[in-house]
Amino acid sequence: MKFTALLHHITVESLQQAYLGLRPQAAPGVDGITWEAYGQDLEANLQDLHRRLHSGAYRAKPTRRAYIPKADGRQRPLGIASLEDKIAQRAVVGVLSCIYEADFLGFSYGFRPGRSQHDALDALAVGIGSKKVNWVLDADLADFFTRLDHSWLRRFLEHRIADKRVLRLIRKWLRAGIIEDGTWAACDEGAPQGATGSPLLANVYLHYVLDQWADWWRRRHARGDMIIVRYADDLIAGFEHREDAERFLVDLSERLAKFALELKSEKTRVIEFGRQAARKRQERGLGRPETFDFLGFTHVSGRARSGSFALRRFTIKKRMRAKLREVKDELRRWRHLPIPEQGRWLGSVVRGHLAYFAVPGNTDAIRAFRTQVTRSWYQALCRRSQRRRMNWERMSRLASRWLPSARTLHPYPNVRFNARTQGRNPVRECRTLGSVRGAGRKASPYRNLPIPIC
Repeated sequence: MKFTALLHHITVESLQQAYLGLRPQAAPGVDGITWEAYGQDLEANLQDLHRRLHSGAYRAKPTRRAYIPKADGRQRPLGIASLEDKIAQRAVVGVLSCIYEADFLGFSYGFRPGRSQHDALDALAVGIGSKKVNWVLDADLADFFTRLDHSWLRRFLEHRIADKRVLRLIRKWLRAGIIEDGTWAACDEGAPQGATGSPLLANVYLHYVLDQWADWWRRRHARGDMIIVRYADDLIAGFEHREDAERFLVDLSERLAKFALELKSEKTRVIEFGRQAARKRQERGLGRPETFDFLGFTHVSGRARSGSFALRRFTIKKRMRAKLREVKDELRRWRHLPIPEQGRWLGSVVRGHLAYFAVPGNTDAIRAFRTQVTRSWYQALCRRSQRRRMNWERMSRLASRWLPSARTLHPYPNVRFNARTQGRNPVRECRTLGSVRGAGRKASPYRNLPIPIC
């Protein structure tokens, strides 16, 4: 089904909701207009924006290029849109999400309403624990957001969207260009990371390029069990047989090449991993099974107290070290501020870390993080000039007062997964229509595809 009339859903009220959904502290775009300044005459501004969107007079502004450091030391380019572009994009995304959420497959988790990184982690843990997974493909797309092909994206969008005005809006955002160091540059491919509309466009692109193809490949070629979880451009696939994993990797590389995409060779590998991995490697005289990283956690083939297989998840060490270095550097600048101010800030840092990493089995890592934060705080206070030297007993009292205790905050993956699927078999989350285990022949989601599947 194609949707021929969508722009009428972009109302002044939806634009207002989009405005209120933006972060007030977000950096301004090339026009320098902030959230607060725009809101001083909000009703008139939104009425004018609404008029321009519907009359065709709206013009997208170039995105402002900014960079943030990545965990590996490199810089990640971001595109900061102007405030009105953010409002318009958010309103359009709200309309398009209602369409594409019914299309997206069950194993796609990145940047989707009602789905989080922990949902993806839970799905992966349940899949590895319940299926016959002996091999894992850890894959990462190279520079996906900067290499997204506009012509293919337009074809994918036109498969469901027939409202020319909405398609024209999206084209304006993609072609607005980038301003870096005062110089404008055209943007013939890619979608700016950080832009409000980019996550949905990326999911639409990968839905046709990767997700539907992977589901077709599993049903057509896999000889044994196969699971898959994708979060944005990070992909983890599990296989019962090594031959399936290696063939899927070859076919996946060929598939991506058709759309000018490729895998990061240094981050893509097939490893022996799963309930039989430790025993089989021991029989061959090899060491412990290799590990893989996904969404901030190192995944390890472990054992439960009963001796059965258990998937272990630990904070990636280099991520934790980088965060601790950041805290230590900040404390050097904060050490002369009153202790309550330092305590409130450090408490928010530890609380945020626990909110993400306090999963079952990761207690040692989160305790180590809290302990290292306490030690860094202690060292910073001891360096304060002309102050009574801090002793560890007093430091322990300060830590108990200001820093939250390191305890598990998240449920076990199968518990949350069962709750999320409303009591159904947790594996069925990967068996719904259009997912890795779903879509029977009579309900194939591949009818009328605008691209060849094979």
